[in-house]
Amino acid sequence: MIRAIAIDDEPLALMVIENYCARNSHIDLVKTFSNLKDAQKYINQFPIDLMFLDIQISRINGMDFYKNLEKKIPVIFTTAFAEYALDGFNVSALDYLLKPIEYERFEEAINKAVLILVDKKLAEDSDYLTIRADYKLNKILYDDILFIEGLDDYVKIHLIDNKKITARISMKSILEKLPEKLFIRVHRSFIVPLKKIKSIQNKVLYLNNQEIPIGDTYKNSVSDMFKD
Repeated sequence: MIRAIAIDDEPLALMVIENYCARNSHIDLVKTFSNLKDAQKYINQFPIDLMFLDIQISRINGMDFYKNLEKKIPVIFTTAFAEYALDGFNVSALDYLLKPIEYERFEEAINKAVLILVDKKLAEDSDYLTIRADYKLNKILYDDILFIEGLDDYVKIHLIDNKKITARISMKSILEKLPEKLFIRVHRSFIVPLKKIKSIQNKVLYLNNQEIPIGDTYKNSVSDMFKD
């Protein structure tokens, strides 16, 4: 079962999430919060699989709060403002629920979360990635991946033997298939294996002879990963 928390400064909104979670057999809502400070303390102390997060909490941007979290927990954003949807997906949100939330839409988001979290667990326990490309299913060892490059609706997987595999999948989707302890997204167009990083200088990351730019959106998570 998925252990989840919900953060929202509107009591009615929290009540809706609580009721919906109680109706769904896949999710256990272990705690709710009306402020970000208490939520962050809990996140730092206890294991959580999923977070429901309102984008605007007491004039604080929930998306900024999420970007600055040390522990990157899968998130479903909730808000009354549709214009925030694109920003939500830019930080790799699992989904985005527009208030007032209907149960059918909530259930759809939970089903998506279940599939993604199961894939994550399998990835953590495995040493390879399976991906469909060139009309076949490819098995790619994590150790063979030099970096992954995003190309609109495709990704190009660069391997250490100079081979490249191009697959029709988004950067967000392939990142969800990779173990967090081994890979990090450093730019909207690049994912790299942590063990292949040789050095970082300014906003450039070096993998042997390859230079990878670090995007502004990802620079904090990159620097946090390499703190002494």
